[in-house]
Amino acid sequence: MEIHVVRPGDTLYSIAQRYGVSMARLLEDNDPPDPARLVVGQTLVVRHPEQTHRVQPGDTLSAIAQTHGLTVRQLWQRNPGLGGRALIYPGQELVLSYCQRPLGKLAAGGYARPDVDQDLLRSILPNLSDLTPFTYGLTGQGELLPLNDAPLLAAARAAGVRPWLHLSTLTADGTFSGPLAHALLSDSPAQNRLIAALVQEVGRRGYQGVDVDFEFILPEDAPRYPEFIGNLRESLAPLGVPVMVALVPKTSADQKGDFYQGHDYRLLGAAADYAFLMTYEWGYTYGPPMAVAPLDQVTRVVDYALTEIPKEKIWLGLPNYGYDWKVPYQPGTMARSLSNQQAIALAQRHYAAIRFDDAAQSPWFRYVDGEGQEHEVWFEDARSVRAKLALAHSRGLHGVNYWNLMRPFPQNWTLLTTLYEIGD
Repeated sequence: MEIHVVRPGDTLYSIAQRYGVSMARLLEDNDPPDPARLVVGQTLVVRHPEQTHRVQPGDTLSAIAQTHGLTVRQLWQRNPGLGGRALIYPGQELVLSYCQRPLGKLAAGGYARPDVDQDLLRSILPNLSDLTPFTYGLTGQGELLPLNDAPLLAAARAAGVRPWLHLSTLTADGTFSGPLAHALLSDSPAQNRLIAALVQEVGRRGYQGVDVDFEFILPEDAPRYPEFIGNLRESLAPLGVPVMVALVPKTSADQKGDFYQGHDYRLLGAAADYAFLMTYEWGYTYGPPMAVAPLDQVTRVVDYALTEIPKEKIWLGLPNYGYDWKVPYQPGTMARSLSNQQAIALAQRHYAAIRFDDAAQSPWFRYVDGEGQEHEVWFEDARSVRAKLALAHSRGLHGVNYWNLMRPFPQNWTLLTTLYEIGD
């Protein structure tokens, strides 16, 4: 497997000829926004089929998998054009194996809201081991606020993916509330009510894990939060249901700031079964232009976390989005969030060459809109994802978790499932 970076004069045909693969394979594995007009600096993942199967009349996907000692999930991973569906037709060529052998094993999960496009989700799920519907809420009195998660749970079951219940202090205005967390964490009866409700909901809905995300924890609640996580873990253990806690991206135990002071890596790592590092949002809506998840900064967080938490407990957060800023940056202005596919389409539309920052290991470009305003865009591509996956694997982390699955990023899943075997 190679990652090709588009150069001036490249076409899909010339790239296919260079690597000895079909154009159809490049299209299926990458789904570029406009195949007829590639962007200088755009990436394409190139896979080399080792063994293929030509579909015959009467063939079914499950029968083909069984004949060749594979699972249907593996066929979906190796043939993204199937979109997670079992529909095949005579004459269709299916890839059974690629020349690239997996480098190792990683768990891979992601978050999705109930309004996710179901076709998109179906195409992504075969590449994952875990799915987390976003999000159950709570009250300060320990009541659990429900989520319309039925379609997501049904999709997870159909794909053989493990669902996690996500619990957060996110409020109706879309912000995380420290006072709400404080009300719960300072009231033992309220915690007991919430834990009882979670145990009941997990059993009723068939969740196989609970992911807790309390942000902007008040400093005085820093020791209370791990106690709550520990009590929740103890209550769910008889059901065989693990607890994961989401951690803000710290680089030291005494890191200052409202965002950081309430998360004690050592205590929370000991209290939970797993810890999820939210390693993104260096570049964010209200900040200056920069990579969303610069590798040098992500590495600092991982290496600090490893001093406090066993590596086999840690999940690395990966962003599935980018931002478009107006430049020169003016404090208080908002960047526009966009998908990685939209970023490439934007570069195409404005004839902008994509550059790559070696320290951040992230792609970016600038363009001028129709009103003469200059913009700077940072996003993710195959190179930036490969670098972060390699970090997770090299440090022996349990897995990676994508925020989020609401937007398409086809070459990411091609890359992930080619380089790593997905599972516990």
